[in-house]
Amino acid sequence: MDKYTALQTYFGHDAFREGQESLVDALLSGRDALGIMPTGAGKSVCYQLPALLLEGVTLVISPLIALMKDQVSALVQNGIPAAYLNSSLSAGQQAEVLRRAQQGAYRLIYVAPERLLTERFLAFVRTAPIAMVTVDEAHCISQWGQDFRPSYLDIRTLIDALPTRPVVSAFTATATEQVQQDIIRLLDLRQPCLVRTSFDRKNLFFGVQTVTKGEKEDAMLGFLARHKGESGIIYCISRKAVEEVCLTLQNLGLPATRYHAGLSQEERQRNQTEFLYDRAAIMVATNAFGMGIDKSNVSFVLHYNMPQNLESYYQEAGRAGRDGTPAECMLLYGKGDIMTNKFLLMTNKFLLARNRDDADGVDEATAELLYRRNLSKLNRMADYCSGTRCLRKDLLTYFGEQTEGESCGNCSYCLSGYRTVDRTVEAQKLLSCVLRIRQRGYRPAQALVWDCLRGISSEAVMQLRLSDLSTFGLLREMREEELNALRDILITYGYLSVEGTALPILTVTERARALLRGQRTLSVRVPPDPVGRQAAVTVSPEQMQALKAVRTRLAKRAGVPAFVICSDATLIDLCVKRPHTRAELLRVKGIGVAKADKYGSELLAAVRQLDREP
Repeated sequence: MDKYTALQTYFGHDAFREGQESLVDALLSGRDALGIMPTGAGKSVCYQLPALLLEGVTLVISPLIALMKDQVSALVQNGIPAAYLNSSLSAGQQAEVLRRAQQGAYRLIYVAPERLLTERFLAFVRTAPIAMVTVDEAHCISQWGQDFRPSYLDIRTLIDALPTRPVVSAFTATATEQVQQDIIRLLDLRQPCLVRTSFDRKNLFFGVQTVTKGEKEDAMLGFLARHKGESGIIYCISRKAVEEVCLTLQNLGLPATRYHAGLSQEERQRNQTEFLYDRAAIMVATNAFGMGIDKSNVSFVLHYNMPQNLESYYQEAGRAGRDGTPAECMLLYGKGDIMTNKFLLMTNKFLLARNRDDADGVDEATAELLYRRNLSKLNRMADYCSGTRCLRKDLLTYFGEQTEGESCGNCSYCLSGYRTVDRTVEAQKLLSCVLRIRQRGYRPAQALVWDCLRGISSEAVMQLRLSDLSTFGLLREMREEELNALRDILITYGYLSVEGTALPILTVTERARALLRGQRTLSVRVPPDPVGRQAAVTVSPEQMQALKAVRTRLAKRAGVPAFVICSDATLIDLCVKRPHTRAELLRVKGIGVAKADKYGSELLAAVRQLDREP
């Protein structure tokens, strides 16, 4: 069987996507490979297809139990023998998997990195014909990545322990140049075929909505109203926020569940299963949820809070629209997000240094370097939220990809009529007020500065005799919310720093001197009314509901999530192509020989029923 036949037979595709064929060819020729491809670009096919054609078994090292289960379920449904090894299996079940693997029962075995150097697993790999070692979520091996996992450093030890070095492949959705080099070095990839595909997910609508703390809940509910009945993820910055948001949704009768590290493993697994099987359409979670989740029908991702960096944001947002159908990624940007994230970064720095003797710890100098680097990434994330340019272009530029034109036509900035407003004068007045108060020997709290700028003769202003300052009342027309927004922008650009949270103290930075002297300008965008995706409906909702009902019935019978049977994109293709024979069914995207054999008669019957309905 050649690669094209395997692609059609097992995966239901008649052509490779961008970058896939080069990686497949490299691995089949015995050459190491590194694929940096965004979520939804088809990374799994790049190693699953070669695993079918190489002599021996492929080990896939994956960080999450849920990912392994999803991938193995999908492979089995496609007629590919596969299994997984992780802590969800008992010792007896793991022994049975290894026994069957020794007999050649599987083409792929997914394994958690923590199990690589166990005595039983090492005994297996030293005698089994290992054709390829694949590292999924490969950015986890780098301490400069957003999800560093020390157990990934054991992968090189495992490879070195094998009697014969197999071909090695690595895949990740996001990687800076530093992380890319770490992957190659730490895995000892030898002259790897490097494929970096476009990060542009054209089916995703990107949006940012600037809101106050009191507006977030209403903004979220308005967003969900546009996505009634759809499956999606809401990301929150903390466990507390997850609990509050999830409870709010449940009290309103919405089918929501939750996921964060404070829950027991049993509850996390139960809630994740509810989401995967569409019994709970909405998952409210911290960023602990979702890495590698292979759920194709996620129609939206809503960030209730701003993430700490663009890498995390793009990876989390990318969990929407994996099947290629239109999906919406919205970020609610609040004025407190920057300060909260800075506090979390400082806390993490302290914990890393304090636990330097543990596996996850580092020395103080490294902890400080990581903090500074992460702080820079946070400022860049805030710049994305408050910037004055196309969101898609901004994201792609960050990842080193240049695009033509100034507008993508599918983000909130390009579709909402954002206006760019010069705020240089207002910024100079605010900064000058802080400086004038400091010149009198005071460390000004934010409330005091706001009173001065708005010309309010508060008790503190009168006691310190600040009403005679030249800056008193200069921003009398600005509301407190507008001053807070201007403060956040000045912090983002490094012109202003804030110490403390209960009583924030303002400090003008050295960088602000150029702005005060008129050598720099400050432009901001005026927040528009909320804008959502404007997706064309390919088929009628009634047709999709009819086909989804058939898919649900097949999924229940097979004991797998509905998306494992087929994606929404496959259902849309069924509606469009209306196959009436097995040969025509095999031309539908995502339907291979195995699925045609298992489900073909019922899918064709469902299409015939659509033809009969008016």
